[in-house]
Amino acid sequence: MAERRRSHTSTAASPGAEPRAAAARALHAVLDRGQSLTRVLQADRTPRSAADQALVQEMVYGALRLLPRLRLIAGRLLERPLKPRDGDLQALILIGLYQLGFMKTPSHAAVSATVEATRLLGKPRMAGLINALLRRFQREHEALPAWIDTQPESRWLFPDWLLERLRADWPDDWESIVSVCNERAPMALRVNPLRGTRADALAELEAAGIGAQAIDGLDTGVLLDQPCAMRELPGFDTGRVSIQDSGAQLAARLLDAQPGERVLDACAAPGGKTAAILERAGNALDLVAIDSDAVRLATVGTTLDRLGLSAQVLVGDAADPHGDWTARPFDRILLDVPCSATGVIRRHPDIKWLRRPEDIRALAATQSRILDAIWPLLRPGGRLLYATCSLLAEENEHQVDAFLARRADARVLDPATDWGRPRPPGRQLLPTTQGHDGFFYALLAKDAP
Repeated sequence: MAERRRSHTSTAASPGAEPRAAAARALHAVLDRGQSLTRVLQADRTPRSAADQALVQEMVYGALRLLPRLRLIAGRLLERPLKPRDGDLQALILIGLYQLGFMKTPSHAAVSATVEATRLLGKPRMAGLINALLRRFQREHEALPAWIDTQPESRWLFPDWLLERLRADWPDDWESIVSVCNERAPMALRVNPLRGTRADALAELEAAGIGAQAIDGLDTGVLLDQPCAMRELPGFDTGRVSIQDSGAQLAARLLDAQPGERVLDACAAPGGKTAAILERAGNALDLVAIDSDAVRLATVGTTLDRLGLSAQVLVGDAADPHGDWTARPFDRILLDVPCSATGVIRRHPDIKWLRRPEDIRALAATQSRILDAIWPLLRPGGRLLYATCSLLAEENEHQVDAFLARRADARVLDPATDWGRPRPPGRQLLPTTQGHDGFFYALLAKDAP
């Protein structure tokens, strides 16, 4: 009975153990099982407070941003490597080190709750090891940074292969790109002009105590001074605002679909750009939104319903288009192709560790197939906007150049924007500290035969 009382008391004394265990499981799923962090967090249905959910996300995202540094520290402090079956425990160590080294969590709370999390992971015998390692870090952490910073991957917090690609494509900018990608992402909103004005949205945010400012060059764009939870945003539930990066918002402006036109969003999920296109055209489009992922496509319908917008939402493969929706040509097509997502790493730090060099060639081949398959659906005189959230030339300007060489009826249009940098035949937006993520856009017109 005494032993049971001690176990119960220990659990009660560490209410933060559950978020630490959840963060360790999520990190383990990404690093050892290759799962997307977004999907892992969405699949976690454990009821917890808003504060605890925010804590889980901060710990996992932070550990992924600083992964090489944390792994070096763990390797330095562990007397012997953990066994492969203890990947969840290794993840818990990284979570504990992140708290002690890079969060404002009181050290005693971080240590006790992380140690207690071993029991929730089903490995109570390892509590002593975790306790000893974290306390050793507390004693020795001041001597670690100088040694750690001499290791290239720890300095840049990027895998070597991706650093080399960025150096090759951006010889004058790669250091600033990497630095920005390792920061926390800013939060931007898109105002739904069918349900209010930007001035109204800014006034509502101010009344709610949320600092914000208008984004130059986007008449519906708002940048928050600090990110906040979606549920705290006035107007979100009623469809007056949406969360969308300013660089992503640019797609609707560049496509510039006009009321009455037939429009295709060929890789639509999760639906932010679909909605922006409809909002800009007054919800007066014959718009077809397709995606090959039925699960992700469901979010498109949910988004459109919240915003009061209408479109035909269908499961479809852009690389192999067929069905009734292909019977009539389109006036405008948004082709936001699957890509490496290297331009949005600061929002999805797991990308750095899930991507492999061979993935880029495979993605480029898919992009090429999609371009060739979708182009026949565009009417002569129509416009296609090729878009990626990649920073790599192989997926961007090289991809479009190769397509133009294959198609005599395709020509480049001036996108009429000063956003980003010219990267003929398109424009590249590099991620900025208090601004947009990394996107590439190329606007193409189809000539008559």
